[in-house]
Amino acid sequence: MRTAFDQVEIAFEEVTKRYALRDGRTLREFASSLVSRRPFTNQFCALQDVTFSISRGETVALIGRNGSGKSTALKLMAGVTAPSSGQVYIGGRISPLIELGAGFHPDLTGRENVHLNASILGMSGREIKEQFDAIVQFAELEEFIDTPIKRYSSGMYVRLGFAVAVHSNPEILLVDEVLAVGDAFFQEKCLEKMHDFRSRGVTIVLVSHSTALVSEFCERAIWLDHGHMLGDGPAKEIVQRYIETVPHAAGVGV
Repeated sequence: MRTAFDQVEIAFEEVTKRYALRDGRTLREFASSLVSRRPFTNQFCALQDVTFSISRGETVALIGRNGSGKSTALKLMAGVTAPSSGQVYIGGRISPLIELGAGFHPDLTGRENVHLNASILGMSGREIKEQFDAIVQFAELEEFIDTPIKRYSSGMYVRLGFAVAVHSNPEILLVDEVLAVGDAFFQEKCLEKMHDFRSRGVTIVLVSHSTALVSEFCERAIWLDHGHMLGDGPAKEIVQRYIETVPHAAGVGV
């Protein structure tokens, strides 16, 4: 859904996301919850009343310790899950690099999975045909593209998933730890592709374990902690505040 503001690509308005940790499974537990007036289901609040907006073409990092709500925020942007309360607005075609190859079928060949995954990402048949050779070349899987992917190594699997996602012509790119996978050469190749997207004005939202990468690559950072937003501003400034606050955060703890 496009927002009322033409330049706003992503907006969170008082977004809260809760997950059920455990369901009571017995009549005794249910009766006990009624007597004690405690909720029958225990819940974990991954995000609490978070509000921010991201403009078209911005490169934004979500930083914070493990469990701070970063990946939950990306999944809300991708439409993988819905908020428990509040509103999430998305104004462009999304390519989520969150769980690469999540739509792959192990018994299908690489070729068949390219068509399947690209369709899931919203590419038309014509677009897939036009981009197919570039996808295979980027993944460096020309020799294995007609092999069932259950025979692929984990590196081959990730390369194919990344290649499909970045050739889907996204307006919004969501990246969750993707640059930490694969060998050094492939990581450098991924980063070059990210720079290309940024130069073309694609909106990028990034989660990374590297504070150096966030400071260098991103214009802006949003700092989350236990589901709450603690900071939002220029990337270098927010990263420095985070490093000063969180022990051992320098270079790693994003």
